[in-house]
Amino acid sequence: MFKQKILLLLILSYFLGASPVFALAQEPEASFERAYVQNVIEINNNEDKYPTQKAEVRLITGPNAKSIISIEHELVAEREDLRISSGQTIVVQSIKRLDGTQMYYFQEVYRLNSLLIIFLFFLILTAYIGKKKGLMAIAGLAISLGIIIFGMFPLFIRGWNVFGVSILGTFLIACSTIFVAHGFSRRTTVALVATCSTLLFAILLAAISVKITSLFGLGSEESVFLWMDPSMQIDPKGLLLAGIIIGALGVLDDITTTQVAAIDEVQKANPSYGFKKLYSAGFSVGHEHIASMINTLALAYIGASLPMFLLLFLDTGVPLWVTINSAFIVEEIIRTLVGSAALLLAVPFSTSFAAYVFSRR
Repeated sequence: MFKQKILLLLILSYFLGASPVFALAQEPEASFERAYVQNVIEINNNEDKYPTQKAEVRLITGPNAKSIISIEHELVAEREDLRISSGQTIVVQSIKRLDGTQMYYFQEVYRLNSLLIIFLFFLILTAYIGKKKGLMAIAGLAISLGIIIFGMFPLFIRGWNVFGVSILGTFLIACSTIFVAHGFSRRTTVALVATCSTLLFAILLAAISVKITSLFGLGSEESVFLWMDPSMQIDPKGLLLAGIIIGALGVLDDITTTQVAAIDEVQKANPSYGFKKLYSAGFSVGHEHIASMINTLALAYIGASLPMFLLLFLDTGVPLWVTINSAFIVEEIIRTLVGSAALLLAVPFSTSFAAYVFSRR
């Protein structure tokens, strides 16, 4: 509810020309704390449409830690994620009103401890199966996230050209993470050249696709929110292109390094093979890789947007072609097509580069 108020104030300030800082200054001071639920009583009157939960919780963090407070929470829908249970750790929103009184409201269940356990399991599994390579891949992922969060995002917010920053950022990610994850070798260098070459075509294809489909990057509520925030000057179309490019880079690393490694091993097993035979053998592997990766990429996008695709099959009175024509759907389709096209181009690029280099060894 508090986020909705902020969004409403930003929209009004945008159209009225008012400063959102002044508007937000009138909002009550809010903070978020963790709390442990000790006891819950559910009140269900027949006159009320939804039951109300009264919970006794102990604050874990904040200036009033260890204090026992009571909160009331109305179940506005039949959703299990909105129901409080004894023994849970929850997130509460603390609001200090202008008259000095402190109010607490249930926000959601606290999940970070469970998330940390799953992440540690993933690290252990990676270290056990992937050995040193697996741990270096985790280090490469950390570098990628660091470049995006601490390098690209601040420049976006400062008003830099989003498309230009994303291009430089993706090449920086490619150059750093591939060497970190796979080490310094001739094989890695060839894979990097193939990745960067394919990435150039992916960038060009993404720009052309967005242009001819008349996309402006405003197909989602999040993009509209960023566009309407007067404190930032972010180009939504550039942000859309940045997302497509970063997604394409994620799939390119896999196929280029695999193709180059396959050709390197074929050449070691058959030192007499020249360029033509190495290329033929590598392309045979690439055909299988393409078939599996395109399917994987499409299913990954569908899985991430499954509720949206489910809505396509609901009878809402809107023709299917109108729904598919919407900006949000077209944006997702363009992401999938550009990523799949990059995969297709990566196979001949990486295969030809590797065959040329290793045939001359």
